[in-house]
Amino acid sequence: MSEKETRESGGSPEASGVTVSDIQELIRRKEEIEAQIKANYDVLESQKGIGMNEPLVDCEGYPRADVDLYQVRTARHNIVCLQNDHKAVMKQVEEALHQLHARDKEKQARDLAEARKEAMSHGLGQSQDLSPAQAFAIVNSISPGSPASIAGLQVADEIVEFGSVNTQNFQSLQNIGTVVQHSEGKPLNVTVIRRGEKYQLRLVPTRWAGKGLLGCNIIPLQR
Repeated sequence: MSEKETRESGGSPEASGVTVSDIQELIRRKEEIEAQIKANYDVLESQKGIGMNEPLVDCEGYPRADVDLYQVRTARHNIVCLQNDHKAVMKQVEEALHQLHARDKEKQARDLAEARKEAMSHGLGQSQDLSPAQAFAIVNSISPGSPASIAGLQVADEIVEFGSVNTQNFQSLQNIGTVVQHSEGKPLNVTVIRRGEKYQLRLVPTRWAGKGLLGCNIIPLQR
């Protein structure tokens, strides 16, 4: 028996190896069994409408002469076996779907954790520049799960540089908006002051579940 046949006849796919193709194959097998069950019920129906429980002897206890007893008994036996197969394959489908969904969920969580780790390792290294930095804007809100949050940006971070925008050329928030719109999907170097320390972040403007490409609110810094 092949590995494919072994998987179909019993035992669920392993959690580490289950694929969409596995599930499609199980569903194909389920539909095939259902078709076979229907075909055997059609055989019973052709024999005077006999079902699974009607007696095969007459009132005197003799085998009925008006039906093909062999066909009826064979069809009934096949239906019982096929129904057991159907129950088993349905269990396999349920387990495979559960495993596939669980694996996808784990992968999403792992990818998010890796993205956060990379952002922290590349972006949150303290700058050794001890000269005083002049900030021009401040972050006053961050949406969880947003590109800004993933990059490590925090509320109350004072922005010193945002891509090409800095204290010398900053005029209004439109300057930042323009940089963001032209940098979708591209990393931006952002320098912030946090509790007196300077940090370098890498922020990638990206479309996400929330509004905008950043998921944060920035306001001009009033001094």
